[in-house]
Amino acid sequence: MKFIQTRGCDENSPKSVTFSEAILSPIASFGGLYVPESLPELGERFLTKHLNSSYKELAYDMLEHFEIDIDRSVIKKALSLYDKFDTPENPVPVVKVKENLYISELYHGPTRAFKDMALQPFGSVLSSIAQKRGEHYLILAATSGDTGPAALETFKNRANVQVACLYPNGGTSDVQRLQMVTEDAKNLKVIGINGVFDDAQNALKRLLASSEFKKALKEKNILLSAANSVNFGRIIFQIIYHIHSYLELVRQGAITMGEKVYLNVPSGNFGNALGAYYAWKMGLPVEKIIISSNENNVLTKLIKTGKYDLRKLHVVNTTSPAMDILKSSNIERILYDMFGDERTKELMYSLEENHFYELTSDELASLKKSFDADFCTGDEGKKYIKDTFYKHGYLMDPHTATCMKSYETCSKEDIKTIAYSTAEWTKFSPVIANALTGEIDGEDLKALVSISKEANLKIPDMIKELFAKEIVQSTVIEKEDIEKEILKFL
Repeated sequence: MKFIQTRGCDENSPKSVTFSEAILSPIASFGGLYVPESLPELGERFLTKHLNSSYKELAYDMLEHFEIDIDRSVIKKALSLYDKFDTPENPVPVVKVKENLYISELYHGPTRAFKDMALQPFGSVLSSIAQKRGEHYLILAATSGDTGPAALETFKNRANVQVACLYPNGGTSDVQRLQMVTEDAKNLKVIGINGVFDDAQNALKRLLASSEFKKALKEKNILLSAANSVNFGRIIFQIIYHIHSYLELVRQGAITMGEKVYLNVPSGNFGNALGAYYAWKMGLPVEKIIISSNENNVLTKLIKTGKYDLRKLHVVNTTSPAMDILKSSNIERILYDMFGDERTKELMYSLEENHFYELTSDELASLKKSFDADFCTGDEGKKYIKDTFYKHGYLMDPHTATCMKSYETCSKEDIKTIAYSTAEWTKFSPVIANALTGEIDGEDLKALVSISKEANLKIPDMIKELFAKEIVQSTVIEKEDIEKEILKFL
């Protein structure tokens, strides 16, 4: 399979590249992204074939259909990392919460968040490619809270890679911050910036496209890549769990093969939702993809009105901080798929230069055929957390709680919904403790203990141990100093 570019191809770039080339250098011509030239068809025959398959068997066969240029032994080694999850034979449990609502739990990996689903195998694959080519890579990661810990976990002590991870100082939960600042591997650098996630992501994209920065790296014999979902190496692994979740409903007798479902995705940077969209395009029976936002509801506004308008907006700090994002990178891949490269380039340039674009009425109609959306306030989310726990016995984090609002407003009663839980309750304990018991202390450790008693749940060792670890990554800088700090690390 070949990969092509969302904004067209400049005169210095090849018209298409291989999968390995796309993940090693993820930014394409004119600041665009790489997408598959075509998607494999995985219809009912494929789904039926894997009705009794393990997650790893399903994943391997899907990757085979993509015909990526990665050795089979490398793929199998990467997928074996799912054996480190809570239940190796089923790393993604799907749990019934209400009559027509099922939660796909994506957080059972080493950092307790859904980013492990993609980054665990991705890190193994990228390091293997670098070693095979005899090259050394700097991996940039910008995080709103979950990508950072997952990227650091997958790349720590791996050969031929170093990681610089940017996070907004004060913009993550304490557990997320501790997961990053206690990492002591020599090939990792964690950098807090005085700013918001969009500042970190903008810096990442600028550096990925900077010939001067690449020249400075070349002098050190280092090449540049990224762990964010601008990298299709992330997206390809995010398609798999949507297919798995559908098959789980068939296995549980909740639906019959071929019956359509809603996929309800809490969305910030849109990679998770893009994986759902590609799964649908490849043959998964989906009624619609529902996008769930928090108060930073640019995605809901886009899907409802066709306008992506950042002109008077600033990031609002919410109870679901991993979604405190205004520029959602993977919307670009949706625009390309629906409207082509010239229109995508026009729209993305308008967003970058004018902080605004607007779809035509026909374009908006096309978008609405695939997507619906709503947003949930922090207070609404806490009420959903409390009600769902005490009425249905299910404890969810504040990002998952945003799905409850859109489930009520966007779903038809006779169609089953799969909503995605992107983080374990341990990652955002002060919000959940406040929702359940009214506590307002704000300390993560105290909140964890409180929830553990209230819900009769064990605090996982990897979370409990964070509070006794030494903080070894204490760098906090202004966003203007990011490049200088990374070069100093190298």
